[in-house]
Amino acid sequence: MLSVTGNLTIISLTIVDPQLKTAMYYFLQKFSFLEISFTSACIPRYLYNLSTGHKIITYNSCITEIFFTDLFAVTEFFLLATMSYDRYVAICKPLHYVSIMNSRVCRRLVLCCWAAGLLIVFPPFSLILHLEFCDSNVINHFICDSYPLLKISCSQSWLLEHMLIVCAVLTFVMTLLCVVLSYMHIIKTILQFPSAKQRKKAFSTCSSHMIVISITYGSCIFIYVKPSAKDSMAVNKGVTVLNTSIAPMLSPFIYTLRNKQVKQAFNNTVKRISLLLRK
Repeated sequence: MLSVTGNLTIISLTIVDPQLKTAMYYFLQKFSFLEISFTSACIPRYLYNLSTGHKIITYNSCITEIFFTDLFAVTEFFLLATMSYDRYVAICKPLHYVSIMNSRVCRRLVLCCWAAGLLIVFPPFSLILHLEFCDSNVINHFICDSYPLLKISCSQSWLLEHMLIVCAVLTFVMTLLCVVLSYMHIIKTILQFPSAKQRKKAFSTCSSHMIVISITYGSCIFIYVKPSAKDSMAVNKGVTVLNTSIAPMLSPFIYTLRNKQVKQAFNNTVKRISLLLRK
């Protein structure tokens, strides 16, 4: 509830407040939408299982959950990389920011993130559809995920397992490279600023994004960048809780509490609503 409410608040603020119409907040709006989608793809069924004790899921539902959680997760990685590029342009090329990051470019970048997500998710997912299950039908996880599903399959999974690793590492390396290069240029530019006040202000505009990046990339290292699906699932389940519920819940608070414009927009919106209620 906190995750959905927090991210919906950010989406609403970026839509209604005229001060939040820049490219930075456009990407933040799409990121919040992805966080809601990612959480909604798996957590509601988990909560249903907890509340009812009914821990059975159909094959079609499980496969659907895998597809959408993977799609939203991969797209989120590319969007985080895009947001890093946006911060690079804002700090390293401030005079050209509006012309470079215009609305058409922003829309195309978001579409490219979704397209990249589909292109990376679809090949391994098409192989998952052909898995056979002969004996166990118990998934050692609280959500449907590729690796737990591989553990109970009696199909030859060598190709699929390595394809999953390649796709995960490819996504991770491509997006992380973009993030690292962007922030290398950002830090280099900020350190050249003459006053400490300017440097502090520039760093503060990137701090929220850097915290979210650290949480997202740090948690995913434990889940996907590993040699085999036969590894222990204990650590994975703990990190998945962080990735699927805690991180999406923290993101809106990180962006709101560390961003003066968002806080001001929130206060203005609350004041407008209270005035309307009084009337």
